[in-house]
Amino acid sequence: MLRILGHNYIGGQRSALGSVKLHSVDAETGEALPHDFTQATPQEVDAAAKAAAQAYSAYRNLSAERRAEFLDAIANELDALGDEFVSLVCRETALPAARIIGERGRTSGQMRLFANVLRRGDFYGARIDQAQPERQPLPRPDLRQYRIGLGPVAVLGASNFPLAFSTAGGDTASALAAGCPVVFKAHSGHMATAEQVADAIIRAAEKTAMPGGVFNMIYGGGVGEALVKHPAIQAVGFTGSLAGGRALCDMAAARPQPIPVFAEMSSINPVIVLPQALQVRMETIARGLSASVVQGCGQFCTNPGLVMGIRSPQFTAFLESLADMMADQPPQTMLNAGTLGSYALGLQKLLDHPRIEHLAGKPQQGRQAQPQLFKADASLLIEADEVLQAEVFGPTTVVVEVADQAQLSAALNGLHGQLTATIIGEQADFEQFSELTGLLEQKVGRILLNGYPTGVEVCDSMVHGGPYPATSDARGTSVGTLAIDRFLRPVCFQNYPDSLLPDVLKNANPLGIQRLVDGKPTRDAL
Repeated sequence: MLRILGHNYIGGQRSALGSVKLHSVDAETGEALPHDFTQATPQEVDAAAKAAAQAYSAYRNLSAERRAEFLDAIANELDALGDEFVSLVCRETALPAARIIGERGRTSGQMRLFANVLRRGDFYGARIDQAQPERQPLPRPDLRQYRIGLGPVAVLGASNFPLAFSTAGGDTASALAAGCPVVFKAHSGHMATAEQVADAIIRAAEKTAMPGGVFNMIYGGGVGEALVKHPAIQAVGFTGSLAGGRALCDMAAARPQPIPVFAEMSSINPVIVLPQALQVRMETIARGLSASVVQGCGQFCTNPGLVMGIRSPQFTAFLESLADMMADQPPQTMLNAGTLGSYALGLQKLLDHPRIEHLAGKPQQGRQAQPQLFKADASLLIEADEVLQAEVFGPTTVVVEVADQAQLSAALNGLHGQLTATIIGEQADFEQFSELTGLLEQKVGRILLNGYPTGVEVCDSMVHGGPYPATSDARGTSVGTLAIDRFLRPVCFQNYPDSLLPDVLKNANPLGIQRLVDGKPTRDAL
């Protein structure tokens, strides 16, 4: 099945693949919901990509204000999705209504945030170096640079945020803001939700007279590969597993024309608890940490999956308190059966490892995820053992007790790339362990002091990215306005007459934006 602005495409010759029926499922009961879909055919994937390619020329040439109006219209349509929609999302994902209502606000809010980015104009990255005809030994030509959208973008939605990281999520918002039409592959865990959000985007596109094909959605398993390999697609956005993201990266790199994949994949988000903090507020830290681990059934990219501290009587007491609190946490329903199955497999690997001890949590059984706490030998991190590097997606965390400050640094050096790292300490800790910030800068995209990573603010300064395997490209972020940079590329004009330049680079600066002119930022006309 395929949804394209202006019409629903029905392929001529339907393959056997296209006869496969897909069912929306109640996450709590496993029962089918009255929402059926059809697996997209190869012809429909091709039609979606070609529709996006056809839209690209017209869409990228729209003014930033027109694209901003489109994003604002999407936000309005999302806000108008009412109680029935919220109920549907809750049934498909087992997430509570308050979470869905908040996520709906975050999703519409980030659309409006990117509309503001378009209106202020800094995303163009406008630079002008005026001609210097008298320069010796050679004159300098007139050179002017700005950034344009890469082209059609394939976005593969995440399961854990059915709104904010899905159909109208950050990848879609930043790609549309950049001037890139989107082909979205709906996640199988919330297809009915995706359908309603896609319809909201299409209504917004029609109300603002966007080009046909600016947004397209396909359904089905296995169609992501065909989409990523399609020659019309020029970039990919993905949030999901390391195996899935790496497979997409390999496919994209093997194309006759390789394209970038911006994949957020795997992170265990270490939390480092320092000695003075335990002296002052041990119980508070244990309570806050346990709540962070089980929040949303642990189904956050930034879930704290590793806790580190230095051996001491206070750390032993902290660990006992944390174990008691984790043991008291109730089981929760996960997003879908596949997520629950993956969680059980991840737990089993920890349970089977000879140098990992199970400290708290009931045996995993039934349809709900049981919170768990483990303790691992510090040597596993120092040796970069893969069992501690692998994300266990769910309400569990592993504690590592190190001997001293030197071993703490050695263990952190053994970590792979992460989205976040958290330091919990007092002022005396920060002075004693001052080397931690510089070390963690090399490992993560966001460093927190005295907070917990399960909470990502959508704003200009946020970085939701990090070195591999947290993401496939540490230079970007999937949250915050810097996300637009992933889908832009620079173009330089040399010795162009003013009349032929885009408005961004004309002498009069008709857009009134700030530009870098001969090395100095200015809004002045030339």
